[in-house]
Amino acid sequence: MLFYPLLFEPIFKERIWGGTKLKEVLNKSFNGQQIGESWELSTVENDISVVANGDFKGLNLNQLIEKYPTEVLGIKSIQHFGINFPLLFKFIDAKEDLSIQVHPNDALAKERHNSFGKTEMWYVMQADEKARLVVGFKDKTNRKEYQKHLENKTLVAVLNETPVKEGDAFFLETGTVHAIGGGVLLAEIQQTSDITYRLYDWDRVDANGVGRELHTDFALDAINFKPTNTKLNYDADKNKSVNLVECPFFKTNILQISEKYNWKKTKESFTVFMCTEGSFTISMLHFKSEFRKGDTVLIPAIIDSFEIIGEASLLEITI
Repeated sequence: MLFYPLLFEPIFKERIWGGTKLKEVLNKSFNGQQIGESWELSTVENDISVVANGDFKGLNLNQLIEKYPTEVLGIKSIQHFGINFPLLFKFIDAKEDLSIQVHPNDALAKERHNSFGKTEMWYVMQADEKARLVVGFKDKTNRKEYQKHLENKTLVAVLNETPVKEGDAFFLETGTVHAIGGGVLLAEIQQTSDITYRLYDWDRVDANGVGRELHTDFALDAINFKPTNTKLNYDADKNKSVNLVECPFFKTNILQISEKYNWKKTKESFTVFMCTEGSFTISMLHFKSEFRKGDTVLIPAIIDSFEIIGEASLLEITI
């Protein structure tokens, strides 16, 4: 079997805070006006990505891994995470503020939900004027002070609100209280998990006057009450893979392609490209295809080299 770079059918998620940028900026095709998330690569239960191109078209990611585990995942991923795809990739369009929330670590998520935890990172693709993110506490606090602010609806006053622009990147360890602010379009890379504890939802209600469920009791054991440094500092360089994040769950580089780039790696792990700007062509002996802004491409582990031609900015993610 000849393996090749894989595209998948996006899984669209309607959200109360969603907008239309996934369609307008990333050229996604969907019906609806409040699509907040495009799940690009997922093996979350009931949301398993399906191959959209080539000989494997129609197979879902779990079926592909079951048939070709080492070829797709690579031995390093299998050693760390077993025969499971360990990451979830999304594009998120926040027309309005998301809820203030927190994610549990692996131990807590395993105990409560039989799930991975949710360490994640964000890369800002577009931000409206005055857009911001909420990331962590301004100063060290504790449960008692936090609960007092929650009850008084003054939680935002003790949280760190950070203005953002295109190209800003953030790494959020589990336990970091956070929210994506309105006007932000971003790429999100995270562990395969859909476990979120909502702390506060801006007193928002639906058409029937009902607010979304909060998880304030569950969240108490998950929160890191210390300030955290989440913003990533980096200097991108043409035709050079520059590291943004390296953690136990994933490694993310930024790769800015200018004209031509010879891409090489070992066969130890799969790689994923998220195209955040421009377009590019991957050329191999038996494969040639163009990809563009908004595409997420899975490079099976067995592929170790090819030529990239174009002008593009890519997030390059591996284990």
